[in-house]
Amino acid sequence: MALLYQKEGRVAIFTLNRPEAFNALDPDTLRELGKALEDFRDDDECWVGIVTGSGERAFCAGADVKKTIPFLRECRDKPQQMPATLWRGFELWKPVIAAVNGMALGGGLELALACDLRLAAENASFGTPEVKLGLIPGWGGTQRLPRFIPPARAAELLFTGKPIDAQEAYRIGLVNKVVPLKDLMAEARAWAKSLCEVGPLGLRAAKEAMVRGTSMPLDEGLQLELALFQTLLYTEDVGEGIDAFLGKRKPDFKAR
Repeated sequence: MALLYQKEGRVAIFTLNRPEAFNALDPDTLRELGKALEDFRDDDECWVGIVTGSGERAFCAGADVKKTIPFLRECRDKPQQMPATLWRGFELWKPVIAAVNGMALGGGLELALACDLRLAAENASFGTPEVKLGLIPGWGGTQRLPRFIPPARAAELLFTGKPIDAQEAYRIGLVNKVVPLKDLMAEARAWAKSLCEVGPLGLRAAKEAMVRGTSMPLDEGLQLELALFQTLLYTEDVGEGIDAFLGKRKPDFKAR
């Protein structure tokens, strides 16, 4: 299978599974990932996702040039054939963690950028080599990179196609933490566990307010925040959170 999809309690784990091709994204992988993401989005029992790659060398080396470029050309006239993805046109307010276990290049970096938190193994590298093929990133790289890191560094990555290592990615704020490869998934699971302990509806609203609000004028963003805040006030989870706080106990959230 091009994608391994498993659930561990409240956590869904997506593993790109083409290690012989550095987990490059071919049409089958895109379709399987799209279906798995839809299942995760619609499963009320799953609250946090983790995306990673098989093996110890690559998170994702980007699009499979031999298979995916022809597929993308076909999709230009038949956009309905393009599966739903995190990159564009797929709303997912549940948080997703990228556990970057090796090279994240091109579409692989864009996949990591489409996640909310990024943990990197010490051997990870990040780059956008599309210009070396005469292309540009087509899955959000030109838009998300300048929003996440200083524009001059984004321009350097986008214009030169040269990768950076994990420590440099951490230094410029592209990743949240760098850990030894052997500890990467344990760290990702620990982060996911901590996210499962806060109010899930509040967490999703925080993501929605942040993601949607950053593309709005401040006044509109503040109105969005207020609307989401007021909606949360009447949920069972807020009542439980307040009761637990006053009772000095751990809350038992239900995502209701």
